[in-house]
Amino acid sequence: MTDTTHISCSAPVSAEQTAVEERLTEYVLASFDNASDARLKQIMRALVRHLHAFIRDVRLSEAEWNKAIEFLTAVGHITDDKRQEFILLSDVLGASMQTINVNNEAYRNATEATVFGPFFVDDAPEIPIGGDIANGASGQPCWVEGTVKDTDGNPIPGARIEVWEADEDGFYDVQYPDGRVSGRAHLFTDENGTYNFWGLTPTPYPIPHDGPVGQMLEATGRSPMRASHLHFMVAAEGYRTLVTHIFVTGDELLKSDTVFGVKQSLIKNFDEQLAGTPTPDGRALADQTWARTRFDIVLAPAVA
Repeated sequence: MTDTTHISCSAPVSAEQTAVEERLTEYVLASFDNASDARLKQIMRALVRHLHAFIRDVRLSEAEWNKAIEFLTAVGHITDDKRQEFILLSDVLGASMQTINVNNEAYRNATEATVFGPFFVDDAPEIPIGGDIANGASGQPCWVEGTVKDTDGNPIPGARIEVWEADEDGFYDVQYPDGRVSGRAHLFTDENGTYNFWGLTPTPYPIPHDGPVGQMLEATGRSPMRASHLHFMVAAEGYRTLVTHIFVTGDELLKSDTVFGVKQSLIKNFDEQLAGTPTPDGRALADQTWARTRFDIVLAPAVA
């Protein structure tokens, strides 16, 4: 992505050339006039306007356009059922986060949403309240507890909570070739809207950067590192499904998260406990440290 032919963006464009470029844009826009789906028509016309404006703004060279096509082709080739390079591309460009912002407007005191990420898997095992999502994944044990309530403070019983995270080496279970299922599970809140479980203390890790997105980050001087986090997806009938993370207070990557997912309200204290400190559920951890955190979740109504 670095060996491209550059054309100066500062050279003036003649009135005649401007007219040629504008006529093409209008011609392409008109090609969607007969679209039967009004929303599709709106999206396609807006896409053309912005894409043409970008090309004209930077005076994109043909060599650069060909490089872009090669890049997107490579993104497609590396994508499979275990790795979604297009999601990574969307994430590192801030497109995923901006889409989330647009579709999760602030509503009273509802918990803020953030990026979904490429490593969610359907059909994660169910655990009881107080269960352990690690299932053999390496890392420091962490007790996570909280409530799920509505914006008026009423508990939401039976809310489904999906949780998933990387191990201490920075890998999700799907990144291993042995088919393991670890570091992910789902559980349900009790009649008081309460939940708790054992997980792992989040640690920072790089997004997969051995492909075209990683090459783009390197070429632009950006790090592939994500701030330490634990994923949540919370759903209950009548409420907006929440996709979010919690982050670790003091993490040096909070201001440089490569997918722009950090929000101040989602930064939580993960308080380390000395080896031998009694655990909330009596789990024996006499020979190792552990941590605990609290995340109280507030769901917005489905139609706000």
